[in-house]
Amino acid sequence: MKGMDVKLASVISEVLSRNAGEGEFHQAVHEVLGSLTRVIAKNPNYADDALIERICEPERQIIFRVPWIDDKGQVQINRGFRVQFNSALGPYKGGLRFHPSVNLGIIKFLGFEQTFKNALTGMPIGGGKGGSDFNPRGRSNNEIMRFCQSFMTELHRHLGEHTDVPAGDIGVGGREIGYMFGQYKRLTNRYEAGVLTGKGLVYGGSRARTEATGYGATYFVERMLASRGSAIEGRRTVVSGSGNVAIYTIEKITQCGGIVVACSDSNGYVVDESGIDLDLVKEIKEVRRARIAEYVTLKGKGAYYVEQGQGSIWDVPCEIAMPSATQNEVTGKDAQTLVANGVKVVGEGANMPSTPEAVRVFQEAGVLFAPGKAANAGGVATSALEMQQNASRDSWTFEQTEARLAKIMHGIHDLCAETAEEYGAPGDYVLGANIAGFVRVAEAMRALGVI
Repeated sequence: MKGMDVKLASVISEVLSRNAGEGEFHQAVHEVLGSLTRVIAKNPNYADDALIERICEPERQIIFRVPWIDDKGQVQINRGFRVQFNSALGPYKGGLRFHPSVNLGIIKFLGFEQTFKNALTGMPIGGGKGGSDFNPRGRSNNEIMRFCQSFMTELHRHLGEHTDVPAGDIGVGGREIGYMFGQYKRLTNRYEAGVLTGKGLVYGGSRARTEATGYGATYFVERMLASRGSAIEGRRTVVSGSGNVAIYTIEKITQCGGIVVACSDSNGYVVDESGIDLDLVKEIKEVRRARIAEYVTLKGKGAYYVEQGQGSIWDVPCEIAMPSATQNEVTGKDAQTLVANGVKVVGEGANMPSTPEAVRVFQEAGVLFAPGKAANAGGVATSALEMQQNASRDSWTFEQTEARLAKIMHGIHDLCAETAEEYGAPGDYVLGANIAGFVRVAEAMRALGVI
């Protein structure tokens, strides 16, 4: 906390003591509040009325039991979460994550990050996040349906298009959203299309929503490079993950002329020097729902696979790195390896995928670094566009929606860059994103009074 404002240091200490054992949440609070010393110096009134303390405290935390019956007739129990973090700018908005690692601390960190991410979009949406420790891997469609129906049976009472609008995240795609929307409709007897986003096109979804997070992260990186007179074209790229964000990051990087040579899943990573065959990755992950190791068998010559623990995907030399899997996947050691191998740009497609040490390594090396709360905001921005279409009973073309997405992402980049410049740290996108997001939320909270 060296050099930090005394008030901010006190708030961080209080947050850590009140939220013991929630490491990811502590990390997110440190990262945001650590950027605010210059803001408090310039605008001391942001330290009044416990404003910062209120920003760090969720408005509501919901934890509930999710009982369901598996295909063998056995009753299973999982835990569900929804953290409604901040609604100063609009209804709570943020995804649902189904993964065995989910706990309250992770959901709080995600909701805290989501609050500032959503503010950066300029859209009228607050921040929230939710999910369950349910693991969909290896479960049948019927088991997933029964789980989603039980999960929504409890959660539905806390949702509404003007209250809280979830979407997907890790482990929650179009299939899961469909099952949950069906149960919501059944329970409420209302066709409230705007209560969930990421829906299928036939029942109120938005074109380009599936692609939005990966495309958006690429648009942000494209704008960063353009501001330095450069481009993605011809640059060797590594994208971690092989889920929705990674797949559409690979797609847009390739469309921009970049060459993606590696991607991964939780079991290991695959390298293809000729460029990752995206159609094959989609077949493996979206149709077969299999492991990325199958890529080598199906592709044949020119590709190889490295198991988890035998190496890191960040050992693969690249100019652009796009961590798009999960939190804290890029360690300080990984960052040092990337820098030594010539990385020029890092664009975070996941939420907080780089550890604080990794971020320091990148920044000290002069690497262009795009933090997740800015770079991966395309998904939630397009979710807000889906809400807009639902509210007007309208449906836009893919081209219309993608054009809006590109404009929003370029606007986020410019806002972060201008804010960093204003506060004496040109080129520091982390500081720019944190301050710009904080100021928008703080101004709304001050206007609404002490609530």
